[in-house]
Amino acid sequence: MPAFAGFSEDAVKFFRTLRKNNTREWFQPRKDIFDSSIRAVMEDLVGHINHEFGKFAPLHIAEPKKAIYRIYRDTRFSNDKTPYKTHIAANFPRQGMEKHSAAGYYFSVSDEEVEFAGGVYMPLPDGLLALRNHIVENDARFARIVAHKKLVESMGPLYGGSLTRVPKGFDANHASADFIRMKQWMFFKAIKGPAMMRSPDLLKEVVMRFKLVAPLVVFLNEPLERVLRRASSAGRLV
Repeated sequence: MPAFAGFSEDAVKFFRTLRKNNTREWFQPRKDIFDSSIRAVMEDLVGHINHEFGKFAPLHIAEPKKAIYRIYRDTRFSNDKTPYKTHIAANFPRQGMEKHSAAGYYFSVSDEEVEFAGGVYMPLPDGLLALRNHIVENDARFARIVAHKKLVESMGPLYGGSLTRVPKGFDANHASADFIRMKQWMFFKAIKGPAMMRSPDLLKEVVMRFKLVAPLVVFLNEPLERVLRRASSAGRLV
């Protein structure tokens, strides 16, 4: 596989100009620039990431065209009616599981910043309960994972929205009470500026952070896989 070369200056200029001209009239005559300078490069990058996933997260290998989000914004429920995103992103869910309700990996690229993330973003109610129980039952292991020195140095502290109180049925005095209150469990890092987007080291930076967050992704998917198996078994019995 040829080495990943980074995004070109044309890609940086495209996003920078799109931000100022976010209209169909500007974008459509330049869609071929987007396809060749941005989407095609992103597909190449995802292919390289998939190759690395084969070494440490094979269940997250994703077909590039499906992993990459569309450039078109969903404006139905937004006051912002601009039609296009000013970044390109890819998501790597656990194979066979929902994209946002299971734990996975994510990154996005724009002229303003590169974002890296790993964890679970929108667990469904039964999955949320299973995750909290899993943390209670494996609190020491979870604490070790999220306090890993290199992980925190590279991605910052564990991130996610939280309830104001420990949910009903859980011990408010439990050692992991702060983790139990959480509704999301993720690591997230943004590196500002266009330099990372243009750098051939972008691939190395993505893979390095995904490897560090992999133990958390594995931990979070363990109870969600059990929930999925129970749901599948119940479906077969109906």
